[in-house]
Amino acid sequence: MVTSLTQNSGVSASHRGLFTPNSLRVCAATVMDNSDPDITFDENGVSNWYHEFHRQKALRPDGAERDRLLAESIAKIKAAGQGNKYDCLLGLSGGVDSSYMAWLAKQWGLRPLVLHFDNGWNDELAVANIETIVKKLDFRLETFVMNWPEFRDLQRAFFKASVLDLDIPTDHMIFGALHKIADQHNIRYILSGNNFATEWLLPPAWYASKFDLTNLEAIHAKFGELPLKHLPKLGVWQQLYYRRVKAIEDVKILDLVPYSKTAAKQFLIDELGWRDYGGKHYEQVFTRFYQGYILPLRYGIDKRKAHLSNLILNGEITREQALAELQQPTDDPDRQQQDKHYVAKKLGWTDEEFEAILAQPPVPHEAFGSDAAQRKLADLTIRLLQPFAKIGRRLMGIGK
Repeated sequence: MVTSLTQNSGVSASHRGLFTPNSLRVCAATVMDNSDPDITFDENGVSNWYHEFHRQKALRPDGAERDRLLAESIAKIKAAGQGNKYDCLLGLSGGVDSSYMAWLAKQWGLRPLVLHFDNGWNDELAVANIETIVKKLDFRLETFVMNWPEFRDLQRAFFKASVLDLDIPTDHMIFGALHKIADQHNIRYILSGNNFATEWLLPPAWYASKFDLTNLEAIHAKFGELPLKHLPKLGVWQQLYYRRVKAIEDVKILDLVPYSKTAAKQFLIDELGWRDYGGKHYEQVFTRFYQGYILPLRYGIDKRKAHLSNLILNGEITREQALAELQQPTDDPDRQQQDKHYVAKKLGWTDEEFEAILAQPPVPHEAFGSDAAQRKLADLTIRLLQPFAKIGRRLMGIGK
């Protein structure tokens, strides 16, 4: 369980992240370069990312210790779920990580409620993967369907604000939905597909805080048109409620097994009939367009560099393979143009209006404030109430 609400999923990108360097310097061990404005290189041209990965890897449990932690995690999930229809909640996007995690849950004898988040942008192939996985594993699927008019209005506001991280509305609400459904079903453990092996590397200047509700609401207050009454928000105080009052925990279960994304993908294809949809997070049309088109065009950010570097560091691909991949387009150019027209139309803009919006100068997230003061207050609240936490949970019957 996260004990400090100062631990964010990201930090707001400042003006330093809103540029493309005149010449790129590439790490000698990975494919990261100075499109990450905070990257540093040693005398051999090896970046800080390489060194930090191996430093952190050395601190992580392995072998018998990792097996012990996995067994303990499975045992506590099963114990907490006794008498309940489900012992955990599993978010399934149709991607590799969550699909493989679902298979693992089946092998371990867990009883997850599988939740799919539908924000109106799902790729048909990803949906087919979800249906295949839950059918073959015999899990119950529940779909959390976003209030489209409100969610559309929020996405439009982020475009109008001209901020970097246009995936915040989706990412924020996914985790909000997971916690809301877990609470409704009295589920204490959420299985998370986030993992060190394939998702650790991502420069802070390339994204913004996913859970900064203050920033999100300020952007919407200035540029939105509809009240946000039905969206599953997950700001500072919602996190405090779910974690401290309801004792809901995220479990990064893929960190407790030897995990190779390459091997997992092939296993899913061979054993479960899973079908590949392309790039990382391309199971969503909007994210596919945002990561493959908007980020490279407006900010000089190619997230493949981070994803491929993570796979290099995990020993799954070679640097040469990654460099060859980066020579390819981020997506099929024809599909990108189709996606561009589709995104514009779905958000209520003509192609010309959308072009004008994409041509606006970037604005840093900090221009709309942050939840820094609330996080400090929440941390103080945690420290003051810590002595009463165990007693309160026992009285509510949700833990020891």
